[in-house]
Amino acid sequence: MKTQPYTLLVVDDSQALLPQLVRTLGPEDFALRVARSGPEALGLTQEVDGVLLCSGGPDEAQAQSLLEALTPPQPAPRPAVVVLAPPQDRALHLAALRRGAEVILTPWDDEELRLRLFRSLETHSRLRSLHSQVEELRRLAVTDGLTQVHNHRYFQERLREEFRRSQRYDESLSLILVDLDHFKNINDAHGHGAGDRVLREVAASLQHSVRETDLVARYGGEEFAILLPCTHLPGALTVAERIRKGINELHAGPEGALRVTASLGVSSFPHRAILAPEQLLLTADEALYRAKREGRDRICLHPPAPLFSAPPSRAG
Repeated sequence: MKTQPYTLLVVDDSQALLPQLVRTLGPEDFALRVARSGPEALGLTQEVDGVLLCSGGPDEAQAQSLLEALTPPQPAPRPAVVVLAPPQDRALHLAALRRGAEVILTPWDDEELRLRLFRSLETHSRLRSLHSQVEELRRLAVTDGLTQVHNHRYFQERLREEFRRSQRYDESLSLILVDLDHFKNINDAHGHGAGDRVLREVAASLQHSVRETDLVARYGGEEFAILLPCTHLPGALTVAERIRKGINELHAGPEGALRVTASLGVSSFPHRAILAPEQLLLTADEALYRAKREGRDRICLHPPAPLFSAPPSRAG
């Protein structure tokens, strides 16, 4: 049960009904706010629990337009909408019902008005809570619990989607695989708690190194995947070097005492040897293991070519 009054936005261009509404809807149950026009009301919808749309004025088309704006078809969070209108305004009644709004006829019975408002607001509150729970479950389903970046399953889905889109629109798509060097030594010497902290800090560094449109995922263990839509190979190499340097400069783990390096493999589409998303992944994986073999703390790409490298001073 809600302990605070519901915040109700009354939209009444003439404000003719406002005095009676104030008397009927006491402040212990409803905190009333008032708007005269549609644009003013739409600017306040995120701040209230419900909107009471008063009709019966000269501009019925404006009431219909505002009703449509207040009840979009998508299930995004929005306030409850209640329409207060005279019996003869049948078109607005039907429009409101079709869009999931409550309808109350004027002149109203005070007790009926209060009960209908409570029912509408409480039902809508439960729906908003359910929507939030569903969205959180969706987020958890695609998120790695430890690092809070995307998980392996979601990465595989997006890899297929982005590859198809790149083929269809003849756009570039690049992939970077990142594997932390000698990560087992961190777990063995400092414990798995320290290793988990390093993984979280590396994941945060990766997210800071890419654009919002890029995708960072934990591919498995100490390995991460970065998908770069609309990015050709030279651009991907620039991102890869920024990632490598960012990890290199981390003071990770408890008290920032651990230093970490990573090996990176880069592959890009279009390429004559890459005809499927699995081949993009395979070629990036081959480049990654070549970086491991050549001394770690470096970037290799597909096809092989001289590229950025760093002295393997801490690679062991």
